[in-house]
Amino acid sequence: MTRCLLLLVCGLLFPASLSAQAVRRLFISVDMEGIAGVVTGEQLGPGGFEYERFRRFTTEEVLAVIRGARAAGVTEFLVADAHGNGQNLLIELLPPDVQVVRSWPRPLGMMEGIDSTFDAAVFVGYHAGTTNPDGVRAHTFSSARLTDVRLNGRSVPEGGVNAAIAGHFGVPVILVTGDDAAVAEVRGVVGDIEGAVVKWAVSFHSARTLTPQAAAALIEERTHAAVLRAGSIRPHVLAGPVTLEVRFKHYQPAQLLALLPGVERPDAHAIRYVGRDILAVSRFLTVINNYSLDLAP
Repeated sequence: MTRCLLLLVCGLLFPASLSAQAVRRLFISVDMEGIAGVVTGEQLGPGGFEYERFRRFTTEEVLAVIRGARAAGVTEFLVADAHGNGQNLLIELLPPDVQVVRSWPRPLGMMEGIDSTFDAAVFVGYHAGTTNPDGVRAHTFSSARLTDVRLNGRSVPEGGVNAAIAGHFGVPVILVTGDDAAVAEVRGVVGDIEGAVVKWAVSFHSARTLTPQAAAALIEERTHAAVLRAGSIRPHVLAGPVTLEVRFKHYQPAQLLALLPGVERPDAHAIRYVGRDILAVSRFLTVINNYSLDLAP
């Protein structure tokens, strides 16, 4: 048998096992605005009448990722609960070999726990960024406080920041799930990765959506495909130093942050910070997104 024929036969008999060799450890970052059926705050926090149901639907989308990844050869998982209070997933429903990062603050934010030992990352339930006119609940980190977040002069969604954190460790993002605007926006930053569109934005608080069951089936399928082609997807790397620009709705946060060494204030509502790498930028964002005066005793 010739070498070419042998390779062809092996590829036909063992396509998944050969393709999936590069992915054994998977990092999963889970937001909630991009989960199927989510359209308003009623699904997104403890005060909402649908929140408890949507905690389950969110967990089921994560389980779909795990099933699809396992079928493609992944054996280890770390899940970052990255929405709201960071305590959304129903962890008792997750497999016993899966670990979860919960609550805040944490230096790497929505990517806490990732390092160079992971082979790939997946974004579940993501939404579009704050400058995007489309997308359900489109915002970047804080819909109440921020109107723009830029890395090296480019407006980015949360997925853009988080992909750069993964890229710092050489880890590619291979799949994003969410509404059509979110999937397109993350792809615009990181390139042609797999996407699972589980709803289509009508307005900030309206969407045409798949059912939870249909969304889980789609996510499982797209995860399997993503793992099998992970070797062809490159990490999204921002070489340091990295310039962060943040624009606030109110002038006072910018005024106070500008008192810190190394922070500039280009106008009344904005600050600029240059970090040696994306990890330094992430720590700075953690302070911005988590500090409040009531933390004092």
